[in-house]
Amino acid sequence: MEDYRPDMSFDEEVSRSYDRGLRGDEDAAVAFLRELAGDGRALELAVGTGRIALPLQAAGVEVDGIDLSQPMLDRLREKPGGETVGVTLGDFADVPVEGRYRLVYIVFNSLFNLLTQDDQVRCFENVAAHLDDDGVFVVEAFTPGYLHRLRDHQYVDAEEVRVDKVGFDVARHDPTVQRLEKNHVELTAERIRLNPVVLRYAWPSELDLMARIAGLRLRERHDGWERRQFTAESRLHVSVWAR
Repeated sequence: MEDYRPDMSFDEEVSRSYDRGLRGDEDAAVAFLRELAGDGRALELAVGTGRIALPLQAAGVEVDGIDLSQPMLDRLREKPGGETVGVTLGDFADVPVEGRYRLVYIVFNSLFNLLTQDDQVRCFENVAAHLDDDGVFVVEAFTPGYLHRLRDHQYVDAEEVRVDKVGFDVARHDPTVQRLEKNHVELTAERIRLNPVVLRYAWPSELDLMARIAGLRLRERHDGWERRQFTAESRLHVSVWAR
């Protein structure tokens, strides 16, 4: 997608609507991460509006966060308890923070916002450098198998159809570079709103290799935060790597 920048996906308007529909897995995610953090500190990459960081902090874990979007961090700060999360504005692949953590995590496919394999490997390496000796790195992401069933490597998906508003998702898939280029389109009588998103996806096995490059090994992998068994039919995975 020509002239795309990742910050375009998380502008002021997106930040104000981001939390309108929670995914419903927040409690399970927080319980999973709370267990892994133990009595140590946690760092969330792509912390956004604090959907996970704030309840995890409320559960007794000291949480820091990194995000490239100032509007998203502004929304986090506006929420109750938002001032207690240490946040850094920057590229999460650099992990531009001081110190080490028992838990570093990234959720909701956000690792794939890094648009090259090199950047994703760099993220793993920098995460490993910030892990305690007994620390873990957790990634939640989709499994890309379903993309190969797309007709002509593209799709249009009706997300919302109302009398006064239509919302749909338009996407193009390039399997040669493992890239998904999407645009969320909103049509009303007053305006047309475009929200572009580009992802460079990776298979779980590729992520395992990135982890090995960084000196980490897969410890566990599940289909979701409830620790369901990961199978060939799984549409997402929650993976945990350790030294």
